[in-house]
Amino acid sequence: MKILIADDDPTSRLLLKAMVSKLGHECVVAEDGSSAWEVLASGGIDVLLTDWMMPGVDGPELCRRLRNEVGGAYIYIVLTTGLDHPEDVLEGMSAGADDYLTKPVDKFAVQTRLVAAERVTELHHQLAYTQAQLERANLELLEQSLTDQLTGLGNRRRMDEDLDRVHARARRLGRTYGVAIFDIDYFKRYNDHYGHVAGDGALRDVASCIELIVRAGECAYRYGGEEFLVLMPDCGLGDVVSTAADRIRRNVLQAAIPHEARPSEPHVVTVSGGVSCWMPGSRLSAREMLEEADQALYDAKTAGRNRISAAPLGGPDDGLALEVSGSGTSARA
Repeated sequence: MKILIADDDPTSRLLLKAMVSKLGHECVVAEDGSSAWEVLASGGIDVLLTDWMMPGVDGPELCRRLRNEVGGAYIYIVLTTGLDHPEDVLEGMSAGADDYLTKPVDKFAVQTRLVAAERVTELHHQLAYTQAQLERANLELLEQSLTDQLTGLGNRRRMDEDLDRVHARARRLGRTYGVAIFDIDYFKRYNDHYGHVAGDGALRDVASCIELIVRAGECAYRYGGEEFLVLMPDCGLGDVVSTAADRIRRNVLQAAIPHEARPSEPHVVTVSGGVSCWMPGSRLSAREMLEEADQALYDAKTAGRNRISAAPLGGPDDGLALEVSGSGTSARA
Protein backbone atom coordinates (compact mmCIF):
# COMPACT_ATOMS: atom_id res chain seq x y z
CA MET A 1 0.00 0.00 0.00
CA LYS A 2 1.01 3.62 -0.42
CA ILE A 3 0.91 5.32 2.97
CA LEU A 4 1.08 9.03 3.78
CA ILE A 5 2.48 10.05 7.16
CA ALA A 6 1.52 13.54 8.28
CA ASP A 7 3.25 14.76 11.43
CA ASP A 8 4.93 18.05 12.34
CA ASP A 9 7.33 16.32 14.74
CA PRO A 10 10.47 15.14 12.87
CA THR A 11 11.20 12.32 15.34
CA SER A 12 7.67 10.90 15.10
CA ARG A 13 7.79 11.15 11.29
CA LEU A 14 11.09 9.26 11.06
CA LEU A 15 9.94 6.61 13.52
CA LEU A 16 6.67 5.94 11.70
CA LYS A 17 8.38 5.97 8.30
CA ALA A 18 10.90 3.36 9.46
CA MET A 19 8.14 1.12 10.82
CA VAL A 20 5.98 1.39 7.72
CA SER A 21 8.88 0.83 5.33
CA LYS A 22 10.05 -2.29 7.21
CA LEU A 23 6.53 -3.70 6.85
CA GLY A 24 6.98 -3.49 3.06
CA HIS A 25 4.78 -0.48 2.26
CA GLU A 26 5.58 2.56 0.14
CA CYS A 27 5.85 5.65 2.35
CA VAL A 28 5.31 9.37 1.72
CA VAL A 29 5.75 12.03 4.42
CA ALA A 30 4.29 15.49 4.99
CA GLU A 31 5.46 17.98 7.61
CA ASP A 32 2.02 19.46 8.34
CA GLY A 33 -1.67 19.20 7.49
CA SER A 34 -1.52 21.63 4.59
CA SER A 35 1.25 19.68 2.84
CA ALA A 36 -0.61 16.44 3.53
CA TRP A 37 -3.76 17.86 1.95
CA GLU A 38 -1.87 18.68 -1.27
CA VAL A 39 -0.60 15.09 -1.45
CA LEU A 40 -4.05 13.65 -0.78
CA ALA A 41 -5.68 15.85 -3.40
CA SER A 42 -3.27 14.51 -6.05
CA GLY A 43 -4.52 10.94 -5.45
CA GLY A 44 -2.83 7.56 -5.20
CA ILE A 45 -2.77 7.29 -1.38
CA ASP A 46 -4.22 4.18 0.29
CA VAL A 47 -3.70 4.98 3.97
CA LEU A 48 -3.25 8.20 5.93
CA LEU A 49 -1.40 8.14 9.27
CA THR A 50 -1.93 11.63 10.63
CA ASP A 51 -1.01 13.36 13.85
CA TRP A 52 -3.89 15.00 15.70
CA MET A 53 -2.23 18.29 16.66
CA MET A 54 -0.52 20.10 13.78
CA PRO A 55 -0.26 23.80 12.85
CA GLY A 56 -2.71 25.03 10.23
CA VAL A 57 -4.78 22.02 9.24
CA ASP A 58 -4.94 19.63 12.18
CA GLY A 59 -5.70 15.89 12.07
CA PRO A 60 -9.51 16.01 12.57
CA GLU A 61 -9.86 18.80 9.99
CA LEU A 62 -7.74 16.79 7.53
CA CYS A 63 -10.09 13.83 8.11
CA ARG A 64 -13.18 15.96 7.44
CA ARG A 65 -11.72 17.40 4.22
CA LEU A 66 -10.70 13.98 3.01
CA ARG A 67 -14.15 12.48 3.59
CA ASN A 68 -16.08 15.45 2.18
CA GLU A 69 -13.96 16.65 -0.73
CA VAL A 70 -11.83 13.83 -2.12
CA GLY A 71 -13.59 11.30 -4.35
CA GLY A 72 -12.28 8.14 -5.91
CA ALA A 73 -10.72 5.25 -3.99
CA TYR A 74 -11.34 4.96 -0.26
CA ILE A 75 -8.46 6.15 1.96
CA TYR A 76 -8.12 4.48 5.34
CA ILE A 77 -7.32 7.00 8.10
CA VAL A 78 -5.47 6.34 11.36
CA LEU A 79 -5.13 9.23 13.82
CA THR A 80 -2.01 9.21 15.96
CA THR A 81 -2.45 11.19 19.16
CA GLY A 82 -1.23 11.63 22.69
CA LEU A 83 -4.83 12.18 23.72
CA ASP A 84 -6.35 9.00 25.06
CA HIS A 85 -9.64 10.21 26.55
CA PRO A 86 -12.68 8.44 25.09
CA GLU A 87 -14.20 11.79 24.11
CA ASP A 88 -11.11 12.63 22.05
CA VAL A 89 -11.16 9.26 20.33
CA LEU A 90 -14.85 9.63 19.44
CA GLU A 91 -14.22 13.14 18.12
CA GLY A 92 -11.55 11.82 15.78
CA MET A 93 -13.72 8.94 14.60
CA SER A 94 -16.64 11.33 14.01
CA ALA A 95 -14.35 13.49 11.86
CA GLY A 96 -13.78 10.51 9.54
CA ALA A 97 -10.95 8.48 11.06
CA ASP A 98 -11.17 4.68 10.88
CA ASP A 99 -8.84 3.93 13.78
CA TYR A 100 -6.36 5.60 16.13
CA LEU A 101 -2.93 5.07 17.67
CA THR A 102 -1.86 6.46 21.02
CA LYS A 103 1.64 7.94 21.17
CA PRO A 104 4.25 6.73 21.65
CA VAL A 105 3.43 4.17 18.97
CA ASP A 106 5.04 0.75 18.69
CA LYS A 107 5.64 -1.48 15.67
CA PHE A 108 3.05 -4.08 16.64
CA ALA A 109 0.29 -1.47 16.98
CA VAL A 110 1.19 0.03 13.60
CA GLN A 111 1.28 -3.40 11.97
CA THR A 112 -2.16 -4.41 13.26
CA ARG A 113 -3.70 -1.14 12.04
CA LEU A 114 -2.17 -1.59 8.61
CA VAL A 115 -3.45 -5.18 8.35
CA ALA A 116 -6.96 -3.87 8.98
CA ALA A 117 -6.36 -0.99 6.57
CA GLU A 118 -5.28 -3.38 3.81
CA ARG A 119 -8.40 -5.49 4.23
CA VAL A 120 -10.73 -2.48 4.22
CA THR A 121 -9.11 -0.78 1.25
CA GLU A 122 -9.16 -4.04 -0.73
CA LEU A 123 -12.88 -4.43 0.01
CA HIS A 124 -13.48 -0.87 -1.21
CA HIS A 125 -11.47 -1.57 -4.37
CA GLN A 126 -13.57 -4.67 -5.04
CA LEU A 127 -16.77 -2.72 -4.38
CA ALA A 128 -15.68 0.08 -6.73
CA TYR A 129 -14.81 -2.48 -9.42
CA THR A 130 -18.16 -4.25 -9.01
CA GLN A 131 -20.01 -0.94 -9.15
CA ALA A 132 -18.15 0.05 -12.32
CA GLN A 133 -19.05 -3.30 -13.90
CA LEU A 134 -22.71 -2.83 -12.98
CA GLU A 135 -22.74 0.67 -14.41
CA ARG A 136 -21.17 -0.60 -17.62
CA ALA A 137 -23.73 -3.40 -17.82
CA ASN A 138 -26.56 -0.94 -17.23
CA LEU A 139 -25.27 1.29 -20.00
CA GLU A 140 -25.08 -1.69 -22.34
CA LEU A 141 -28.64 -2.70 -21.44
CA LEU A 142 -29.84 0.86 -22.02
CA GLU A 143 -28.10 0.93 -25.39
CA GLN A 144 -29.69 -2.39 -26.33
CA SER A 145 -33.12 -1.09 -25.31
CA LEU A 146 -32.67 1.84 -27.71
CA THR A 147 -31.25 -0.17 -30.63
CA ASP A 148 -33.06 -2.16 -33.31
CA GLN A 149 -31.56 -5.63 -32.99
CA LEU A 150 -31.91 -6.50 -36.69
CA THR A 151 -30.35 -3.42 -38.29
CA GLY A 152 -28.29 -1.88 -35.49
CA LEU A 153 -29.97 1.50 -36.04
CA GLY A 154 -31.84 3.36 -33.33
CA ASN A 155 -35.26 1.89 -32.60
CA ARG A 156 -38.63 3.62 -32.32
CA ARG A 157 -38.11 4.43 -28.63
CA ARG A 158 -34.82 6.20 -29.30
CA MET A 159 -36.36 8.01 -32.26
CA ASP A 160 -39.22 9.34 -30.14
CA GLU A 161 -36.83 10.56 -27.45
CA ASP A 162 -34.45 12.22 -29.94
CA LEU A 163 -37.25 13.79 -31.97
CA ASP A 164 -38.85 15.34 -28.87
CA ARG A 165 -35.50 16.72 -27.78
CA VAL A 166 -34.63 18.16 -31.20
CA HIS A 167 -38.10 19.67 -31.60
CA ALA A 168 -37.94 21.34 -28.17
CA ARG A 169 -34.49 22.74 -28.96
CA ALA A 170 -35.64 24.05 -32.35
CA ARG A 171 -38.60 25.84 -30.75
CA ARG A 172 -36.49 27.27 -27.94
CA LEU A 173 -33.60 28.52 -30.09
CA GLY A 174 -35.42 29.22 -33.36
CA ARG A 175 -33.53 26.51 -35.28
CA THR A 176 -34.58 24.26 -38.14
CA TYR A 177 -34.68 20.49 -38.37
CA GLY A 178 -35.87 17.94 -40.89
CA VAL A 179 -37.18 14.40 -40.92
CA ALA A 180 -37.04 11.95 -43.80
CA ILE A 181 -39.04 8.72 -43.85
CA PHE A 182 -37.97 5.98 -46.28
CA ASP A 183 -39.88 2.88 -47.35
CA ILE A 184 -38.46 -0.05 -49.33
CA ASP A 185 -40.36 -0.30 -52.60
CA TYR A 186 -42.28 -3.55 -53.23
CA PHE A 187 -40.87 -5.12 -50.07
CA LYS A 188 -43.77 -7.57 -49.70
CA ARG A 189 -43.02 -8.91 -53.16
CA TYR A 190 -39.36 -9.23 -52.13
CA ASN A 191 -40.30 -11.31 -49.06
CA ASP A 192 -42.71 -13.45 -51.05
CA HIS A 193 -40.08 -14.14 -53.70
CA TYR A 194 -36.90 -14.56 -51.63
CA GLY A 195 -38.27 -15.48 -48.19
CA HIS A 196 -38.21 -13.67 -44.87
CA VAL A 197 -34.61 -14.57 -44.03
CA ALA A 198 -33.47 -12.86 -47.24
CA GLY A 199 -35.87 -10.01 -46.41
CA ASP A 200 -34.08 -9.50 -43.10
CA GLY A 201 -30.81 -9.37 -45.02
CA ALA A 202 -32.23 -6.74 -47.36
CA LEU A 203 -33.33 -4.65 -44.36
CA ARG A 204 -29.81 -4.81 -42.97
CA ASP A 205 -28.32 -3.88 -46.34
CA VAL A 206 -30.61 -0.87 -46.73
CA ALA A 207 -29.86 0.19 -43.15
CA SER A 208 -26.13 0.06 -43.97
CA CYS A 209 -26.70 2.20 -47.06
CA ILE A 210 -28.52 4.78 -44.95
CA GLU A 211 -25.98 4.73 -42.12
CA LEU A 212 -23.15 5.22 -44.61
CA ILE A 213 -24.69 8.45 -45.93
CA VAL A 214 -25.97 10.19 -42.79
CA ARG A 215 -23.71 13.02 -41.71
CA ALA A 216 -22.32 13.99 -38.32
CA GLY A 217 -25.17 15.13 -36.10
CA GLU A 218 -27.82 13.25 -38.09
CA CYS A 219 -29.38 10.05 -36.73
CA ALA A 220 -30.94 7.07 -38.49
CA TYR A 221 -33.62 4.80 -37.05
CA ARG A 222 -35.70 1.83 -38.03
CA TYR A 223 -39.14 3.40 -38.00
CA GLY A 224 -41.00 0.10 -38.26
CA GLY A 225 -41.27 -2.83 -40.67
CA GLU A 226 -39.49 -1.79 -43.87
CA GLU A 227 -39.54 1.92 -43.00
CA PHE A 228 -36.58 3.99 -41.85
CA LEU A 229 -36.32 7.54 -40.54
CA VAL A 230 -33.47 10.03 -40.59
CA LEU A 231 -33.50 13.01 -38.22
CA MET A 232 -31.54 16.05 -39.40
CA PRO A 233 -31.03 18.80 -36.79
CA ASP A 234 -30.04 22.27 -38.05
CA CYS A 235 -30.65 21.16 -41.62
CA GLY A 236 -31.33 24.53 -43.29
CA LEU A 237 -34.12 24.99 -45.80
CA GLY A 238 -36.43 22.28 -47.07
CA ASP A 239 -34.55 21.72 -50.31
CA VAL A 240 -31.47 20.82 -48.25
CA VAL A 241 -33.47 18.07 -46.55
CA SER A 242 -34.71 16.80 -49.91
CA THR A 243 -31.19 16.77 -51.33
CA ALA A 244 -29.86 14.87 -48.31
CA ALA A 245 -32.69 12.36 -48.58
CA ASP A 246 -32.04 11.88 -52.27
CA ARG A 247 -28.39 11.03 -51.55
CA ILE A 248 -29.67 8.14 -49.45
CA ARG A 249 -32.11 7.08 -52.18
CA ARG A 250 -29.31 7.05 -54.76
CA ASN A 251 -26.97 5.12 -52.45
CA VAL A 252 -29.57 2.37 -52.01
CA LEU A 253 -30.11 2.27 -55.78
CA GLN A 254 -26.36 2.05 -56.45
CA ALA A 255 -26.02 -0.83 -53.99
CA ALA A 256 -27.86 -2.89 -56.66
CA ILE A 257 -29.49 -5.36 -54.27
CA PRO A 258 -31.30 -7.78 -56.64
CA HIS A 259 -35.11 -7.65 -56.66
CA GLU A 260 -36.34 -9.90 -59.47
CA ALA A 261 -39.92 -9.75 -58.18
CA ARG A 262 -40.13 -6.03 -58.79
CA PRO A 263 -42.85 -5.39 -61.44
CA SER A 264 -40.86 -2.68 -63.24
CA GLU A 265 -37.33 -1.54 -63.92
CA PRO A 266 -34.89 -1.39 -62.25
CA HIS A 267 -34.92 -4.91 -60.85
CA VAL A 268 -33.02 -3.91 -57.72
CA VAL A 269 -34.10 -2.75 -54.28
CA THR A 270 -35.03 0.93 -54.16
CA VAL A 271 -36.55 3.23 -51.57
CA SER A 272 -39.06 6.04 -51.72
CA GLY A 273 -38.87 8.91 -49.25
CA GLY A 274 -40.96 11.67 -47.79
CA VAL A 275 -39.41 14.68 -46.06
CA SER A 276 -40.64 17.47 -43.85
CA CYS A 277 -38.73 20.50 -42.57
CA TRP A 278 -39.59 22.45 -39.42
CA MET A 279 -38.93 26.18 -39.71
CA PRO A 280 -38.84 28.81 -36.93
CA GLY A 281 -42.35 30.05 -36.20
CA SER A 282 -44.02 26.84 -37.32
CA ARG A 283 -47.00 25.67 -35.28
CA LEU A 284 -46.41 22.02 -36.20
CA SER A 285 -45.73 19.57 -33.39
CA ALA A 286 -43.14 16.82 -33.67
CA ARG A 287 -45.89 14.27 -34.35
CA GLU A 288 -47.40 16.49 -37.06
CA MET A 289 -43.96 16.67 -38.65
CA LEU A 290 -43.97 12.88 -38.88
CA GLU A 291 -47.46 12.92 -40.36
CA GLU A 292 -46.37 15.43 -43.02
CA ALA A 293 -43.31 13.36 -43.92
CA ASP A 294 -45.48 10.24 -44.05
CA GLN A 295 -47.92 11.95 -46.40
CA ALA A 296 -45.02 13.05 -48.58
CA LEU A 297 -43.83 9.42 -48.63
CA TYR A 298 -47.27 8.37 -49.81
CA ASP A 299 -47.03 10.99 -52.58
CA ALA A 300 -43.66 9.59 -53.65
CA LYS A 301 -45.09 6.08 -53.78
CA THR A 302 -48.11 7.25 -55.78
CA ALA A 303 -45.88 9.15 -58.20
CA GLY A 304 -44.00 6.00 -59.19
CA ARG A 305 -41.62 5.07 -56.32
CA ASN A 306 -37.83 5.40 -56.21
CA ARG A 307 -38.13 9.12 -55.57
CA ILE A 308 -38.25 11.73 -52.79
CA SER A 309 -41.25 13.97 -52.15
CA ALA A 310 -41.29 16.88 -49.71
CA ALA A 311 -44.11 18.37 -47.66
CA PRO A 312 -44.69 22.14 -47.65
CA LEU A 313 -42.23 23.99 -45.45
CA GLY A 314 -43.27 23.75 -41.82
CA GLY A 315 -43.34 27.51 -41.18
CA PRO A 316 -46.12 30.08 -41.05
CA ASP A 317 -45.83 30.78 -44.78
CA ASP A 318 -45.95 27.39 -46.42
CA GLY A 319 -44.45 27.42 -49.86
CA LEU A 320 -44.05 24.88 -52.60
CA ALA A 321 -42.67 21.47 -51.85
CA LEU A 322 -39.94 19.86 -53.90
CA GLU A 323 -40.22 16.42 -55.42
CA VAL A 324 -36.92 14.74 -56.27
CA SER A 325 -36.68 11.66 -58.45
CA GLY A 326 -34.03 9.97 -60.47
CA SER A 327 -34.90 12.09 -63.49
CA GLY A 328 -35.03 15.54 -61.92
CA THR A 329 -36.83 17.88 -59.54
CA SER A 330 -40.38 19.06 -59.68
CA ALA A 331 -42.66 21.10 -57.44
CA ARG A 332 -45.86 20.07 -55.74
CA ALA A 333 -48.34 22.43 -54.13
